[in-house]
Parts: sequence; C-alpha cells; structure tokens
Amino acid sequence: MFKGRQFDQSVILLCVRWYLAYNLSLRDLEEMMAERGIAVDHTTIHRWTVRYAPLLLERFNRRKRGVTGKWHIDETYIKVRGQWMYLYRAIDSVGDTIEFFFSEHRDLPAAKRFLRKALQRHGRPERIVIDGSQTNLEAIVSCDTTNRLQTRSRHRLKPIRILKSKYLNNRIEQDHRRIKRRVGTMLGFKSQASAAIILSGIEMVHMMRKRQARYAFNPNPSLAEQFAIPVSYTHLTLPTNREV
Repeated sequence: MFKGRQFDQSVILLCVRWYLAYNLSLRDLEEMMAERGIAVDHTTIHRWTVRYAPLLLERFNRRKRGVTGKWHIDETYIKVRGQWMYLYRAIDSVGDTIEFFFSEHRDLPAAKRFLRKALQRHGRPERIVIDGSQTNLEAIVSCDTTNRLQTRSRHRLKPIRILKSKYLNNRIEQDHRRIKRRVGTMLGFKSQASAAIILSGIEMVHMMRKRQARYAFNPNPSLAEQFAIPVSYTHLTLPTNREV
C-alpha cells in the first residue's frame, strides 16, 4: 500500500487520521508536522487522504461486524462548490453505521442506488424507519420487491416493514451531527469526487469510534491502533448480521 512513498507509513497514516478525525485544516497539519521536523506540504496531505481513505475503508469493511435487522434511513446536506448535495446514511437499532452513499441529486434513482447497496452488503432488514420522505418510501418498496423476487428461498420472504416517523428517526438525526461537525470546518468541497472520498474516510473514522470492527488480537483498539493494523490482520471471517 505504501511502497515507493517518500514518507514513512506512520507519517502518512498520522496525517490522514488527524485530518479525517479532528477539526484541523490541511495547513494546520502542515504546521504541526513542521513543528515535529517533518516538511510536508498541505497539498501532499490532501493527496494522501484522497489516495488512502478508500483503501483504508476497504480494509476496515473486511472486519466490520454485522448489523441488526432494524434500520433508520435518512439523508443530510453537504455543500460542494457552493451547491448542496446529499449524503444518504443508514444506521441500525444500536446506532452502528450500516451504509452511506453520496449523491448529487436527492431523487428516486439515488435513493434506490443507496438501498440496493445496503441490501447487497448487509442483507434484508426486518424494519426500516424513515421520516416523511415519499421518495425514500418508494425506493424501499421497489428495492424490496426486486430483492424478494431475486432471492431464492424455500420460504416466502415477508416484505420489509416500513415506519414513517420523524420522532422515531431522531436516532439518525443525532448521528448526522458527528459527520456534519467535521465537514463544517472544511468550508465546503471543491469537487464531488473528492467530497465522496473524504466523506467515506470521515464515515470510516466514525465507525471506528463506534468500535464496529472486530480484531482477533485486541477487542477494544484505539483509533490510532485501528489505523495502524497490519494488512495481515485483514482476513477475518465475521458474522453478517446480529439480533438485537
């Protein structure tokens, strides 16, 4: 992953972790590295983040524990080049992040892409809570119908139960805050592509803080320890879902 890089792996991971996890600007990190005797330009730190965030997320997902069968789905606003775009997110009944999807549009195709991604990776939930969004309701019904038709099973699958309640969906509204707090100090993104990558890294850090990954050698690693996990520990077989 780090072969041929001018800087040591520990320096790269430290900069990427600090940028994704804390309210620091790229220039803040440039100054902090300089105080430690390491001359690295802020644009280099940005390139590291864009390059390594997807790789680190892929590595994290191999250890991600299963989710419960009760989901909460909602979307929140993210500004890119002065325009509002949308981050679709889902959490389960214990607050663990299920899935996320960044989209330029807030419409039925985007909601369906998000739902298909979540169903493919985590299986079928028993229940999904949404607010009053008619688009999300239509997306769930459509994806659920397609999923039941495509799934081969001896038993007839029950439709996913959908609850429309803004009050019951407060759980995910609260969960948005951690993401929005970090994004807010970045003063917007310059492109949709870089926004999607950096948001995926922020979501990964959020999941790490929730202890959503399992490690055979350490049941409760710190954020720094999770970033430094050797590649040899990535191949662990984990359950796909939990009962809560």
